[in-house]
Amino acid sequence: MKHLILAAAAAFALAGGASAQDAAIGTWQTEVDDGAFAYITIAPCGTAVCGAIARTFNSEGEYDSPNLGRQIVIDMAPNGDGTYNGQVWRPSNDRIYVGKMDVAGDALRLRGCVAGGLICASQNWVRIE
Repeated sequence: MKHLILAAAAAFALAGGASAQDAAIGTWQTEVDDGAFAYITIAPCGTAVCGAIARTFNSEGEYDSPNLGRQIVIDMAPNGDGTYNGQVWRPSNDRIYVGKMDVAGDALRLRGCVAGGLICASQNWVRIE
């Protein structure tokens, strides 16, 4: 009985958070923004997912950006239907925005919004891993 209770408690604790099977987990290529693009690695962070800049590229190829390792997707909480809510950091202006994310297969749409989510700019990313 004790093992059954512990198993049920563990299952309940994991059900609300990001799991290893989360659709957003992986490495994604951003769109070109201000002449550069990046590979973002999205992984679980608590009950949400977060994404950090893993590699950066410009017109000359891969380069060592000072933003390597910075978190760009911040605490995106899954809604259970392929959509997420959290925050997004935009390196080109060093601002954090209300973030929304939609994942469908190997496509991810990331939006950074102001005015309570009424005005958004978006990027479409593709999965590379």
